[in-house]
Amino acid sequence: QVQLVESGGGLVQAGGSLRLSCAASGRAFSSYAMGWFRQVPGKDREFVAAITWRGVTWGGRGTVYADSVQGRFTISRDNAKNTVYLKMNSLEPDDTAVYLCAADRVEYRSNLVTTADAYNYWGQGTQVTVSS
Repeated sequence: QVQLVESGGGLVQAGGSLRLSCAASGRAFSSYAMGWFRQVPGKDREFVAAITWRGVTWGGRGTVYADSVQGRFTISRDNAKNTVYLKMNSLEPDDTAVYLCAADRVEYRSNLVTTADAYNYWGQGTQVTVSS
């Protein structure tokens, strides 16, 4: 069993920044890709960003972002701390959502996936609210 606990959400004004953290326990964290998704009531869960089990490699590879957050959000991981991060800059009101981290169901997956069904462990989420 894997436990994922998100933190770092809150209320911020448009243009501000937040850093979300997701602490993992229960299995070999460093062997699995990690993702961030977000959800607004009444809408489907939306992919935000993902990072390979290796993390960011030479040339900036190893991550993928939704078009809506590209250039504003940065995903990273610290395998020594079993933690994945999401740094969010230039926040917009449309970024308001519950942010959830997720762990890939496949160990050492070679490609990044952006669909929720590729992830089999989920945290409970942290609320991010961006005021205009």
